[in-house]
Amino acid sequence: MISSKDQIIEYFNSGIKETKNFKIGIEHEKFLFNNNDNKRINYLKIKEMFAALLEFGWNPIYENENIIGLNKGGKNITLEPGNQIELSGEKLNHIHEACAESQDYLFELKQVTKKLNINIVSAGFDPISRLDEIPNNPKKRYKLMTQDMPSGGELSLDMMYRTCGTQLNIDYNSEKDFVKKFKIVNSIVPVSIALFANSSIVEKKNSNYLSYRSKVWQNTSRGGLPKMFLENMNFEKYADFVLNFPILFIHDKGDYISGQKYTFKDFIDKKINEIGNRLPNEGDLSNHLSTIFTENRLKKYLELRSMDTCGWDCLCAGPAFNVGMLYGNLDEVYELISKWDKDKIINAYLEAPRKGFNTQLMGKDLLYWASTLLDLSKKGLEKRDILNKTEKNETLFLNHLQKVIDNKTTNADHMINKFSQNEDLNELYDK
Repeated sequence: MISSKDQIIEYFNSGIKETKNFKIGIEHEKFLFNNNDNKRINYLKIKEMFAALLEFGWNPIYENENIIGLNKGGKNITLEPGNQIELSGEKLNHIHEACAESQDYLFELKQVTKKLNINIVSAGFDPISRLDEIPNNPKKRYKLMTQDMPSGGELSLDMMYRTCGTQLNIDYNSEKDFVKKFKIVNSIVPVSIALFANSSIVEKKNSNYLSYRSKVWQNTSRGGLPKMFLENMNFEKYADFVLNFPILFIHDKGDYISGQKYTFKDFIDKKINEIGNRLPNEGDLSNHLSTIFTENRLKKYLELRSMDTCGWDCLCAGPAFNVGMLYGNLDEVYELISKWDKDKIINAYLEAPRKGFNTQLMGKDLLYWASTLLDLSKKGLEKRDILNKTEKNETLFLNHLQKVIDNKTTNADHMINKFSQNEDLNELYDK
């Protein structure tokens, strides 16, 4: 049971790994549409799809009698509120492995979606559907979240039902290492938004945003980029943040109970009558950490959450970009971002979803900073020098981003150009 702040700090300390044991975990979400009517697939279709995926060695995950996901080895396919599906990958050693995992998953997914007449959309925001058109599923926690989330952020339901992101999970070898990495990943959020922008079309129209997904997350309950994250956040400061953060829900005896009026400190102080004033266990802490929806967050590893989902051709680019900086070239990147002003970072963060590379930060535009960070990342991946079977190192996964920067054209710009020519919905689907 958890009865003190020190136990939360110890939880974060237990994530410390030796550098040689650092892993990479990638999570990415996809939208699924019926080919015949261009509508998001419902739960019945999800069940068909999951049944078809069992043939590839996946095993079902149930909540009561309802199938809500699949697992195979260290990988999981999970179900998001609007029946988006997410692959949470295994903990892998390098980007070559991570990319191979994604390609295997794509192969399986394509066999099944083709058979069931389903289209995949790789974008940060649903480009077609209105919120009221999106079917839900019987996953218990989502019912409670749908009810409670809107009170804390006006676009919370859009976040739940109409967004898809790519997430990278990385390790730290000490508290000091975490402090540096956390400061970097939060400082570069505006750059990530601009570089990975891929959600310009909303309800079949140009939204006038390059990353509408980021705009939505900025107006989501429990989300955003707290200014304190741009300081030197150590484990104790993060534990204080966690303790004073409201609880979204408590999982108790198979039910989900709203925690809206309580903080985690109330939980530790045995002040939650609805569950008999019991103390939280590690599962309760894990649930709480997973429902803090900030741009980056800490568990027993660091989660980077600012990237729009992108197509299969660029899926590995975001992880490679961050791994090059954080595992390969930490000190040089830290020295660069340490000179940035916190208020200017927050201002750039708020402007980046609409202005993209034209956003200003410290007297330069985000295109300049993206290019600078890409060079530092490349240097880091060269230093790592991890080769594939054809003797190429991980820098090959940065080629997509180099093109984006050279052409000053993001995935969002391509989407606007392609779609606005003839407004053909087929342009939005993965080929």
